Amino acid sequence: MSCRVIAWRLLAPAVALSMAAVPGMAQATGKNGKVKAREGASQVSRQGQNLGVQTKIQTTVEGSPKSAKSGSLTPANSNWDPPACWYEPAYSPKQIQAAVKAIRKVKVFGVGDLVGGAFDAYFKDGNPYKDYNLDKQGEGLFWAAAVDEKRKDAPDAKACDKLPFWVPNGATPKEPLAVSPKILAEYAYDELPVPGTEITMAPEGTTKVNLPTWVWLDKAKFKKVSVTASIPGSGLSATATAEPVSLSVDPGTQDAETYPASGQCPIEGGKIGAPRAKGTPADTLPPCGVQYLRSSGDGSYNLRSTLTWRITWTSTTGEGGDLPDGEFGAEQRVAAEEIQSVNR
Repeated sequence: MSCRVIAWRLLAPAVALSMAAVPGMAQATGKNGKVKAREGASQVSRQGQNLGVQTKIQTTVEGSPKSAKSGSLTPANSNWDPPACWYEPAYSPKQIQAAVKAIRKVKVFGVGDLVGGAFDAYFKDGNPYKDYNLDKQGEGLFWAAAVDEKRKDAPDAKACDKLPFWVPNGATPKEPLAVSPKILAEYAYDELPVPGTEITMAPEGTTKVNLPTWVWLDKAKFKKVSVTASIPGSGLSATATAEPVSLSVDPGTQDAETYPASGQCPIEGGKIGAPRAKGTPADTLPPCGVQYLRSSGDGSYNLRSTLTWRITWTSTTGEGGDLPDGEFGAEQRVAAEEIQSVNR
């Protein structure tokens, strides 16, 4: 590691305290097809011992769940996570120059001159940039690290440790973690709002030992949902779409059977499971359900239902494909009682 980078890291805590807001940045999120943006200044943020920026990524949601309860997906592949950090277009030459000037105005313990000097060595004195690249104003931007606030404590949030680097307009950085349609799609994955997995059961709450309990989902609540992530002015945009594919039912005890035997209830005809019609014999086996073989006594079993969502993505560049399936589940208590009989 070069002495310049070491010096930058040692000065980073001071820079985080002294760096002024730089105009022209924005952070935005959205819901239900509407974009919500906070325009104006965005402060340089400290990423570990390096410097970065608040992301400019905007998100919009289509097909937001009708359920009042919603949550985020957990990747079914435990070896995969959405990106914790990336590099994105951040500062023009004039913005970098203005930021360094603002730093130099901090006179406490000489921090301004010390930190400003480190910035000038990198952006002004030819190591590697000269005069903040002012002669290239309008021809490109300095890209800097951004960290997903949801994952800022994840180990890979520290992977983006490079100093801001220059990228001409229209050029694609060779940096693997530079924001791309795939990274935007993975970011959108992490923003997908899915409805709470609220199953309906018959009988509800309390069931009988050795008699099946029917389980189903309200198909009106479980439809496709999409999130589009984009960076304004970049032309980059990607959409992640989640579609429910199956329901996993875990009875909460080994003394039970599931229907089907795998415990995986597929979507058939746009719905998962089926309501038990009035007049259905009590011992009729359901297309999706559970049968407890032993009483829960004075307590209850913790039944967990987990919905699996298939995730696909598309982008403005024509790239697309599959992302790891996502899961979202819920638990509810079920009491299993012995069938009482009276001998006369």
